[in-house]
Amino acid sequence: MSTEPKTIKWGIIGLGNIAHKFAEDLLTVKDAELYAVASRSQEKADVFATKFGAKKAYSSYELLAEDSDLDAVYIATPHVLHKDNTLLCLDHGIAVLCEKPFAMNAEEVSQMIQKAKDKNVLLMEGLWSYFLPHYQFVLKELKDKRFGNIERLEADFGFYRAFDDSSRLFKKSLGGGSLLDIGIYPIFAALSTLGMPSKISAVSTKFHNGADSSCDMTFKHLRGGKSYLKSTLLEDTPTEAVFYCERGIIKINGQFHAPSSVTLIENSIEKNVAFEYTTHGYNYEIEHFNALLQQDKNESDIMSFKFSNMLIGVLDTVRNLIDLEYEVE
Repeated sequence: MSTEPKTIKWGIIGLGNIAHKFAEDLLTVKDAELYAVASRSQEKADVFATKFGAKKAYSSYELLAEDSDLDAVYIATPHVLHKDNTLLCLDHGIAVLCEKPFAMNAEEVSQMIQKAKDKNVLLMEGLWSYFLPHYQFVLKELKDKRFGNIERLEADFGFYRAFDDSSRLFKKSLGGGSLLDIGIYPIFAALSTLGMPSKISAVSTKFHNGADSSCDMTFKHLRGGKSYLKSTLLEDTPTEAVFYCERGIIKINGQFHAPSSVTLIENSIEKNVAFEYTTHGYNYEIEHFNALLQQDKNESDIMSFKFSNMLIGVLDTVRNLIDLEYEVE
């Protein structure tokens, strides 16, 4: 009897920039293949399939979901489509890795999780940062209390983009603005290290169409420590996550949410820890998801339903504090 793990046949729904990076990294993962892709444009699907060697190219998400040979689907559509795209695939018994944010609000996330449980199918939010080696290294250092307890976290994510009403990034109807696109990363850093906040304060600036252009947040955490978080589309920021602990500092350097390096600071002495990244970094979450599928698991022990619920709940709270509505139909 063969003990060789099966090759996971992947599909991708939504073929924008992030899907290209995901597909490139998928090609590096053992026991995985890109089997099918779907776009609303047959031409776009054909070009993508040819570039990455997918066997099937569909002109609708529904056609892809009806392909019984698929094992898993990565959903990379705009935020507002995440819920419906996820439910479509789960209804067909296909495991889903849905790009962050999981959905537009806690109610939608609840529906997705309940559907996955009802169908007994694997579902996970694709917050890739959680699985990156440098982030796992920092989590272990903090858990082992190398420098004692965290007293405060400062995390930011910002870049400048000229306002463009036609761009998804700025469209409120698609969940555009800084909070869901990039503010989710500093919030993730806070929740994954300091846990649930007992108090949240937030202020924002907005573009003329009502989408948030920047958001500054302060969390006071239940188990101690404070987080000072920022997202902005108005300026380039260091995009670092700095943990100020009792006896030292752990800093995830620029682009902390993506493949990066870590600086440990103790008694004014700095030690840089490098990680030999050779991919965009999506392969780590793919490998985790594949392992869950191979083991017939329906939920991740890292990016769990509990964590996704906490994350979207905090995002909803911040959104209410800054009076931000997405006008989701």
